[in-house]
Parts: sequence; C-alpha cells; structure tokens
Amino acid sequence: MAEEACPRTPSVGLWGLCLLIGLQAGCASHPPAPKALQQLQGTWSGVIANNPKKERYTIRIRGDSFHFHRDTNFWFETTITLPPGKEPKQLHATIRDSAGGKDSSVGEIVIAIFKIEEETLILATRGTDSDELPLSFENSNDRGLTRYELKRVPDPR
Repeated sequence: MAEEACPRTPSVGLWGLCLLIGLQAGCASHPPAPKALQQLQGTWSGVIANNPKKERYTIRIRGDSFHFHRDTNFWFETTITLPPGKEPKQLHATIRDSAGGKDSSVGEIVIAIFKIEEETLILATRGTDSDELPLSFENSNDRGLTRYELKRVPDPR
C-alpha cells in the first residue's frame, strides 16, 4: 500500500496573497468617504446668522456621525448622508438621540444645504418641521429658514 503524502502547509506567500485579496474585498465594501464628507470632518462653532441672541452652536462630525450642540437642553446626535450630484450640496441628518424633552424627534430627518467657504461652514435648514429643501442660503425671502455660520475649530493635537 502506498503511503499518503503529507499535506503541505501553504507558504507564507500564499497567506499574504489571501490576506491582500481579503483586504481589497473589504475596501470594496467600504469605499472611501466622498470628498464633501471628508471636508466636513472636524469641529465647527458659530451662530445663527442675523439672530440677535448670538447663541453659540457646535457641530462635531466624525465619519457619518454628526453631533449638534447648543447647550445641555438642546443637542442632537445624528447620522448623516450626502446625496451625490446635488447643487447646492445637501446633507440629510437622521436624528438618533437628543436632549430630554426632544425625544419625539428621534427618527426624523433634517434636510439642509451646505457650502464651505474658506474655513466657514454655511448650513441652511428648515428643521424637522418641513420636508421642503431650502432654495438658497439667504434668509431674506425664505420664511422658516435657519442659516448657521460656523468656523472650523482647530484640532488641539
């Protein structure tokens, strides 16, 4: 009876090739973020344009996580998507969590338009009360429009 040959273990080169193929497949399922989303990353701080209260708002964007904060009674955690090919650029924020008393907003979508000019993020929205997309960044003829002007906060690193 002939002896069976010992099974050979794959070489390190073959394992490396398998790892490379696996990594490429993983990258294909998680493509890089669109340029517009990359530009939004970081922390932004500012006010509502033409609002005499001058309350400060902070927006922190990490990946598709968007944290909107005015104070302990007014903040929202959202997940954002940026529909491709829209001009002006659009941002759709699905509310995941909020300050106490705002729980009814969870699951709602806030639609906004945005642009970045130098280190200023200009964001215009009508909030959750409207399905209508803002038509421009100007407050003058667009009732219900809120325009945020936020400066990029330098990374403390």
